[in-house]
Amino acid sequence: MRSLRKILIILLAVVFVVIVCATFVYRKIPNGNTDLRHFDTLIVLGNPAMPDGTPSPEQRERTLEAVREYRDGVASHLIFTGGAAHNRFVEADVMKTLAVANGVPSSEITVEDQAQNTIQNIYYSDQIMDAHHWTSAEVISSPSHLPRTGLILSRYHFAWRTHAAPWPAEYTLLEKLMHFCVEAEYCLKLRVFGFPASRFLPKPA
Repeated sequence: MRSLRKILIILLAVVFVVIVCATFVYRKIPNGNTDLRHFDTLIVLGNPAMPDGTPSPEQRERTLEAVREYRDGVASHLIFTGGAAHNRFVEADVMKTLAVANGVPSSEITVEDQAQNTIQNIYYSDQIMDAHHWTSAEVISSPSHLPRTGLILSRYHFAWRTHAAPWPAEYTLLEKLMHFCVEAEYCLKLRVFGFPASRFLPKPA
């Protein structure tokens, strides 16, 4: 019995240390490389649409936050990025439709419809920025997703900062906490082991 109790104590201690380390790493990831307040473009990261093609809660909030930032003059252009990664609906198209319905001119929106994950979101958005000679971007996503996004953005040389969209009102506290826990664990692994090799990710400077 004592040996079992000792093992449990050790396991709990290990779990506690991992949680502390993950939290520390997660919170220390940079959220930008510039003090700019106005940017050439907003980059809005994709999220899967609902099975019927309507915006999912996080997709909706990311898009509406981009609309607010656009109206506030943070940037005069928007890149919606995300292909049909999880169902048949192109994420960027769904977000553009919602943005246009909320008053953003279609002419100010660029749709990036190839990306299958966050690394590709930034890769293809960077190509669009190069084509337009844009050198700065505010990147919008859900709160828990931004630290991992920051790790990816730190490989790039354009001026950037991340910006959190609100959580969907329908999310419970537990759902939000689970999102943060999953992302914190993921970021800890990336800090320890690095990113897998990918042609879509620049080498570290």
